[in-house]
Amino acid sequence: MSLSADPRVDFKLLVVGASAGGVSALQTLLAALPDDLPLPVLVVLHLPRDRPSRIVDLLDMRCPLPVREADDKQPLLPGTVTFAPPDYHLLVEDAATLALSVDAPVLYSRPAIDPLFESAAEVFGAGVLAILLTGASNDGSAGVAAVRQAGGHAWIQCPDDAFSPIMPAAALAHAGADAVLPLSSICTRIKGLAR
Repeated sequence: MSLSADPRVDFKLLVVGASAGGVSALQTLLAALPDDLPLPVLVVLHLPRDRPSRIVDLLDMRCPLPVREADDKQPLLPGTVTFAPPDYHLLVEDAATLALSVDAPVLYSRPAIDPLFESAAEVFGAGVLAILLTGASNDGSAGVAAVRQAGGHAWIQCPDDAFSPIMPAAALAHAGADAVLPLSSICTRIKGLAR
């Protein structure tokens, strides 16, 4: 599998983080995923912890891939979009398995983006593509740093293009990025992840 922007890259996992404005951004991003995407896609969207989420039902209608909420110890499924459930951190446990955690909130959020990105980097190293979208906190900054330090790639939504620029701007200031793009350009590039 190659990436149109860099055919030397062989990604094994796509991780995505979003917060304020993230529902709309994810609707656009997930609709752009190729229907033959060979990668697992893991998503953290900051959600209220005290009620069930309907995000899977909402986004499953727009995404060409199956969309599901994570279960603890479930297999890492290629060609499937898996969301962190409310009040649990989503982690990559090993190259074949996901885990859910009730560790303390990170920057007031559970699920949080940093634990997902950091665990993905630890397991998959240079095989990780992390995409950080709109949001109103610093969550994601440490995760982007971990991905890049492990040799993975990070694409960050251009703060000027984001509904809330705080999260992408904070990550750029803290960790930099391999690409800073408007959402439309992220969607164009992501089509290069097809088989």
